[in-house]
Amino acid sequence: MTPLRPPRSPLGRRFGHLVGAYGLVALTVLLFLAFSLALPDTFPTLDNVSAVLSNHSVPAVLALGVTLPIATGKFDLSIGYGLGLAHVVTMQLIVAEGWLWPVTCLVVLLGGAVAGTVNGLVVAYARIDSFIATLGTGSVMYAFTGWITDGARIVPGPHGLPAAFTDLYDSRFLGLPVPALYVLALTAVLWVLLERLPLGRYLYVIGSNPRAAELVGIPTRRYVVRAFTGSGLVVGIAGVLLAAQQQIGNPSVGMDYLLPAFVGALLGSTAIRPGRANAPGTLVAVTVLAVGLAGIGQLGAQFWVTPLFNGSTLLIAVGLAGYAARRQLQRRRAQPSRPVPEPPGTAS
Repeated sequence: MTPLRPPRSPLGRRFGHLVGAYGLVALTVLLFLAFSLALPDTFPTLDNVSAVLSNHSVPAVLALGVTLPIATGKFDLSIGYGLGLAHVVTMQLIVAEGWLWPVTCLVVLLGGAVAGTVNGLVVAYARIDSFIATLGTGSVMYAFTGWITDGARIVPGPHGLPAAFTDLYDSRFLGLPVPALYVLALTAVLWVLLERLPLGRYLYVIGSNPRAAELVGIPTRRYVVRAFTGSGLVVGIAGVLLAAQQQIGNPSVGMDYLLPAFVGALLGSTAIRPGRANAPGTLVAVTVLAVGLAGIGQLGAQFWVTPLFNGSTLLIAVGLAGYAARRQLQRRRAQPSRPVPEPPGTAS
């Protein structure tokens, strides 16, 4: 008979929680210090930090967007195609159609939300697996991208894009690049939605046990659709930001951001609130990836090192996310259950 393991002391449990929740934060600091020692003249400079924050703003926004479906246990593989379509539509409307850039941005954001809603309806009501459904809708988005561009790039005229539009990416505020502030603001919004509002609790319950969510009266399909709608809206934001960054419409650029976004979201589910997708954890994970990739690049690594780094990190992230989820489930079983907030529309 296997002897029972002695219970861990409160201090040991506390230490384990701190390591699990803030290990990625510590890793970020260690990576930054290591690369700063290896590259003292280039890495720990304000210009380099600003460049890292700017260059990784679009992957960070996408990672935050995909966090919403992951919270419900679903995956949105259409975000890469959606990003490509959103940024191409932005360039097409401004360059070829002559639309005002604020109107264009609004239309693209609404279009992203509509595309996300379609994804949610297909997944929730047609009951098609989210991998297959979003891969299919993503292919449709890619077809629209090819139809709009005819496979060619959209290049602005001699006067370029409106300065106010490119300032969405190029400007600074309080010494920081504005894209970094967008990421921080989006992180704060998603933190409130997921951690401080009933919506987040419903999404987490659906993600952990859809059957239990239905039994307590949560309309699971409706909230899955809302999660995908939010993801599509964030993809629209990323598309506008990408257009302001690249200032050219490239019909094949979107898929380059798919893997980093999922790496950030899945790795983020092992930090801050281990065992579930959360916005602060995603931000920390994206920061780890940004620091690592920037350091590797400045050390002169070959071009193939970046996909190797992303792919390896994704495998590690999936493994760690599964382990953290199992640990969280074990803790829930060992503790008294907490009541789920009463779904809207039910009698008190």
